[in-house]
Amino acid sequence: MIFELSKVLEFLLLPSNIMVSLGLAGIALLALGYARVGRRLLIASILLITAVGVLPIGRGLALPLEARFPPWDATRGPPTGIIALGGGVIKSEISAERGDVAIGRTAQRIIAAIELARRYPNARVVFAGGTEGDFVNSLLEKLGVPQDRFIVERQSRNTVENAAFVKQLVMPKADERWLLVTSAMHMPRAVGVFRKAGFTIDAYPVDYLTSGAKDLWTLPGALMGGIGITDLVVHEWIGLFAYWITGRISEPFPGPMSEISARQ
Repeated sequence: MIFELSKVLEFLLLPSNIMVSLGLAGIALLALGYARVGRRLLIASILLITAVGVLPIGRGLALPLEARFPPWDATRGPPTGIIALGGGVIKSEISAERGDVAIGRTAQRIIAAIELARRYPNARVVFAGGTEGDFVNSLLEKLGVPQDRFIVERQSRNTVENAAFVKQLVMPKADERWLLVTSAMHMPRAVGVFRKAGFTIDAYPVDYLTSGAKDLWTLPGALMGGIGITDLVVHEWIGLFAYWITGRISEPFPGPMSEISARQ
């Protein structure tokens, strides 16, 4: 029930859905004779869509998330294991209907995991992706990667279940070093969840949507581009807040361990 409720709230709170809903409400009120209120809602909808689409609002909100964890330091030595999180890596429904693997927006997660698996042949590699896991082996075969290099976790539906099921699967030891591969914007929430589960990991952020502070002075190439990234980043900030107030992470904005140790 909680999982289904979270999906409904996620849909209702997306900026694009809110802005479109305002416009539709305005049109409905105009048709019903409430011209003044209807016009105001319609104008508000148009102005918000234009502002979010044209201004770098989404990228500005994404920058703190993507800058929270630095690139992984390979000089510390090889990892014991590598965990790649699903979540848009593979489009499961399209793959099932078309009989071929359809790659999603976050495919860089699995690509990075494959590269790391080749670089560290002794490391254990896990893909945690729920239904996406059903198609991972086909993707690995297409890319010429031995399927026995990957352990595929197929049960999880969200980041909390990713951490719980992967921990049960690999039984990490205190002296082991595990890499967590996920989108840079998703990394703070993912790290917080794994820490809450008692699974210490090193962050390996990928799939960046911003190039740095200069993005604040660059207009998006298309109206829908600005709206799309705003939807993604607002979803992530809401997820962080929701996970914190429900106790799924221990701090509102998880950061590198060195920063946490310094505060303590």
